[in-house]
Amino acid sequence: MIGIEQLRDKTVLITGGTGSFGKTMTRALIEGGEVAEVRVFSRDEEKQDSMRASLPDGRLRYHIGDVRDRASIDQAMGGVDYVFHAAALKQVPSCEFFPMQAVQTNVEGSSNVLLSAVAHGVRGVVCLSTDKAVFPVNAMGMTKALMEKTAQSLARSRQNSGDTVISCVRYGNVMYSRGSVIPLFVKQIAAGQAVTVTDPAMTRFLMPLADSVELVLHAFSEARPGDIFIKKAPAARLDTLVSALHELLDAANRDIRTIGVRHGEKMHETLASSAELARSEDQQAYYRVQMDGRDLNYAQFVSAGDPKLGAMDDYNSANTTQLDVVGTKALLLRLPEVRALLGG
Repeated sequence: MIGIEQLRDKTVLITGGTGSFGKTMTRALIEGGEVAEVRVFSRDEEKQDSMRASLPDGRLRYHIGDVRDRASIDQAMGGVDYVFHAAALKQVPSCEFFPMQAVQTNVEGSSNVLLSAVAHGVRGVVCLSTDKAVFPVNAMGMTKALMEKTAQSLARSRQNSGDTVISCVRYGNVMYSRGSVIPLFVKQIAAGQAVTVTDPAMTRFLMPLADSVELVLHAFSEARPGDIFIKKAPAARLDTLVSALHELLDAANRDIRTIGVRHGEKMHETLASSAELARSEDQQAYYRVQMDGRDLNYAQFVSAGDPKLGAMDDYNSANTTQLDVVGTKALLLRLPEVRALLGG
């Protein structure tokens, strides 16, 4: 796997390590490399206990703590070589109703992780972001956008220091992650119910969890200070996703019930704006969006513009590759959870 061989004999800290991404990354590190130690940092002792039982390995160390609490991060950070920062509040509706909780975790908590990593001489930090951070309309996206800005601000101030390399990755819906729609749709289909969708024409980027791990490892391997890495991904309409699940699960009831768009949702998501694409490097499967390294002295830029800005479109879930039912079924069959439902 990309980058994993560079973690030989290294100590890695994963914040939010008991979440969907954290567990998958931990397993990839343990099974795929010669990593010296993986520190799983999270608030939930029950999830840590379950993870300890399902993934017994002497290289795993579990740390109870909260990214809002700098002292608990510092306790886990000593001797760490690399950090994957995944801890966040991610549910759009809950962040809409409790926006300051999202600020405290996604912005202030991320700042705590970054400052702790720099103070402890960590070699690299990769922060996980989301397509909702581009043109954000909800509190979750706004706080993730501020997380990116916080990371880039620190990277900009330290870009010539040659020590901790701070970067971000940005991706869309991770299929079958905790709280995502696919497990809900599967549950409704298994119960013989109509599947509830917000709007059948709504589109979303679709990415298997394994691809999100590859994206993060790619960033770790390739990052320069302040970079944002984006994996190119296909998208599908919600009704296409439901039809694919109906066919795979041989559903008796194939009704779809439209319930309306929820708080803070968009019809289409954007992974990169045209302004970002104008300063990005196309790496075939990925975009590397380079940090805007200008300082506050704008005088030199008064008369200069960038002709590329007006000639590019945003990269969004409506203009990326659109999956039909057949293509969506093929992507779903990459998921171990779906293969398990179908008997392997």
